[in-house]
Amino acid sequence: MTTAAQPPARGLAPLYLAGFTTAFGAHGVGSVLGAETDELGLTLVGLGLVLALYDLAEVVLKPLFGALSDRIGAKPVIVGGLVGFAVASLLALVQPTALVLALARLGQGAAASAFSPASSAAVARLAGRERLGRYFGRYGAWKSIGYVLGPVLGILLVQGVSLQALYVVLAVLAAVAALWVAVSMPALPVQPRRRTTVVDLVRQTTDPAFLVPTALLATTTGVLGVAVGFLPLLAVRLELPAVVGAVAIGAIAVVSSALQPLAGRLRDSGRLGTRGGSASGLLVAAAGLALLAAAPGPVTLFVAALAVGVMLGTVTPLAFAHLAASTPDERMGRTMGNAELGREVGDAGGPLLVGAVATAWTLPGAIAVLAAATVAAAAVSWRALRPGAVPPHGRR
Repeated sequence: MTTAAQPPARGLAPLYLAGFTTAFGAHGVGSVLGAETDELGLTLVGLGLVLALYDLAEVVLKPLFGALSDRIGAKPVIVGGLVGFAVASLLALVQPTALVLALARLGQGAAASAFSPASSAAVARLAGRERLGRYFGRYGAWKSIGYVLGPVLGILLVQGVSLQALYVVLAVLAAVAALWVAVSMPALPVQPRRRTTVVDLVRQTTDPAFLVPTALLATTTGVLGVAVGFLPLLAVRLELPAVVGAVAIGAIAVVSSALQPLAGRLRDSGRLGTRGGSASGLLVAAAGLALLAAAPGPVTLFVAALAVGVMLGTVTPLAFAHLAASTPDERMGRTMGNAELGREVGDAGGPLLVGAVATAWTLPGAIAVLAAATVAAAAVSWRALRPGAVPPHGRR
């Protein structure tokens, strides 16, 4: 891993834009679909399925593209994925029906499967082990800015221009990011790798040093996926303007983008541990969701959004840095791809769970179930990360 005093800023900046692009695409489109559910003729389960397509594609493909980046280098995988994302976004220009939009979302998810884990691996290698928290915090902050601008600009573009305009903006953004990565990111050398057996792979993926931070990331993305898709829907059902739901999602990202660099710096300086920080963040989110479930309204909608932002801003940089610190460079891409698989299981499972429970019961009841699951995840992570259980540093 790079150990230079200062990582090359020109190399890291396009990676931040790549992170922004996937967040903008995933959550900008997600919030629009949530607000336009009735007009598109989608049921709650249908909405959950369409939202999950992006993540289901990533579940299948991220480990493959992560391993590919170890073999051929991160840069070509990132550039190819961004180009594919632009092409998939243009598919929505054919006709904005539920089927076409579902296919476009599936294509965007497949393309993001390439550049997302490769970008994370490149950040880890460029940052150096002593600055993992700081630079993963910045990378996550730029993703959070995408969460801010994606839902807000998505709603504004749809209301002010058309649904197709959102997809044109996404295509242009991905194309610009691909060009910037191609020009500015250094080509990281491919590291020599020893032959890996099935036994090695099973051991690596069942190692607590991998499982615990991956489970944390899965929980946070599951909660976020529900927030992006269902908070706008809840706002509409509370007879609030559609933009209110988008602003609530923006509040999540504002808090998250502010907290992630701070949490990362505190982690690097030894003042914030993965165990305490992660459990606290999950409990804050659970409390906000429980309050919204008990008393749905404009105020509790924003309280829940802020609580989810605190969770993301705290847990995400801690979990990613913890994961990268225990992974050797030669399998950084594969590890990040496998970890992203865990995240996307959560991101797909969260909306599916809430959509199914809401259909059988009520939407507030489904949010209460999610709050209970988040408390359980906090308890499990607190126990699994007890001193001596998982080493916070060092390579295996």
